[in-house]
Parts: sequence; structure tokens; C-alpha cells
Amino acid sequence: MIVRLFLFAIMAIGLAGFGAVAWVSAHPPKAATHKVVPRTVAVIALAHDVRAGTLLKSDDLEAKTFPTTDVPTDATPDSADARRDLIGGMIRRSLAKDDVILPADVMRPGDHGFLAAVLQPGMRAVTIGVDAVSGTAGLIWPGDRVDVIMTQSIDDSSVPLGRRVSAEAVLSNVRVIAIDQELVQGAAPGAPSTNTSTARTVTLEVTETGVERVQLAARIGQLSLAVCSADAGTALSKNSGRTIWAQDVSQAMADLPSAKSQTAAVHVFQGSDEQDFHF
Repeated sequence: MIVRLFLFAIMAIGLAGFGAVAWVSAHPPKAATHKVVPRTVAVIALAHDVRAGTLLKSDDLEAKTFPTTDVPTDATPDSADARRDLIGGMIRRSLAKDDVILPADVMRPGDHGFLAAVLQPGMRAVTIGVDAVSGTAGLIWPGDRVDVIMTQSIDDSSVPLGRRVSAEAVLSNVRVIAIDQELVQGAAPGAPSTNTSTARTVTLEVTETGVERVQLAARIGQLSLAVCSADAGTALSKNSGRTIWAQDVSQAMADLPSAKSQTAAVHVFQGSDEQDFHF
């Protein structure tokens, strides 16, 4: 009797174990799930609406992020070098904010036909050389508007000292359309120039008369550039204003005796006649 009960107990335990194994096999534990974050890529897009013919500046560009699988074809990955390469390029067609900039949308200064495409009807392109100081130390970008200032010295001892140095605006509110970046950076690409007088070239959009004024001014004196306010408008000034003399900014020169006051006088007696000669 005891043996029979023992056998029944063993059989019951075996059946229970078999049932447990069968249940576990039929209900395997669920695998741990991990949230998959899609990989993204940042590409260069526009920070605001831009019209066709606009010259790109640094504040026109922004980064826009896309999942890797949705990146627009030919989009440019965002980087400092890629942005630098786009600055100064002309937008071929009007684009809206957040539009991705594609290579076909931009014409760069080195491209064939760039100047002809960027100039407004009836306008001309003139290039002048300026140094790091007269070019406002690298702060001018294509698309900015500038005044062209000419300073000159008059080597004539008969002229009062206060009238021997002058400055005047040769042209006002003209658009910069290109800058020679290689000369700005120095001879070695990416290396800062150690010569602060290294010349650079700045190309301006001017009228036909403006070309003549700039070329003549470059022969007379030294040219420098002054950046105009962003809200100055686009009107071009034919007459750029009055001349500023050294005595207008230096009270010391203004107080110096004039050349006329330093002339010598001789009193001549000829019979009953007397006459003064000044020279």
C-alpha cells in the first residue's frame, strides 16, 4: 500500500514537471524592447526668405535636421567650411525660409558669368585694392553697401597746413558684389596673414560714371571703405557731399596762421609816390 502511494506521488510530480515545461515552451518570455532613435543629419538651409539675385551672408544660413533616410538629394551637410564656401554666392531663384540650399541654387564668384548675372541692368563692376585697415579689417561681406572715401595730401607749401589734407566720399551707398577671399586670408589658405598691409580686392557695383570716379580717385589719393546701415536703402548718390579738410577736424591746424598772413611786404618810395608790394 505504501509502495503504491509512493509510486502515485512520483507520477504526480513527473506530470506536474512535464506540464510546467510544456507551459513555458508555449509561453516564452517576451524579449526586452528598445526604443530606436533614427539617425539624423544637419544640412544647410535658409534662415529667412531670400529673393533671386541676393548675395548670401552668414546670417542668411541655418542648420536644418533631417532623418538620414529623408535627407534631400544633393543637400550640403552643415559645417563651418561649407557655410564659408556659400557666403558671397548669388541665389539663382527665390527661396523661402527653411528651404534647403542645393548646389544648383547658388552661383559662386568664381563661376563663369557670375558678374554679368549679379549686376543690375545698366550697372558696372569695378574692383579696387584696399588693405586690412581701409577695408574695415575683414568686416565687409558681399551684399553689404559701402561708401568709398578718398583721402589725399596736397604737396604745396603755399597752401595753409589745414588745407593740405582732405577727405571726401567719392561714391555713396554702393553694393559690394565680391571679395577676393584668398587675399583676405593671406598667401596660405587657412593661415592668418602676418602682414597687416596685405592688399585685398573688393568689387563694387557702380554706375558708368561711378567707374570713372573710382578710377580717377585711385590715382589721386588713397581709397577706403565705410559700411552703410542696413536700412540705408538702395538709392545711389551721384554727388557724394562736401570735402572735409584737415582744419575741419583739427583745431590746432585751424588756429595756425594762414599763408596769406605770412606774406612779406615792402614799402617803396619813388619820388613823391609811395607803394606797398606784398609777396
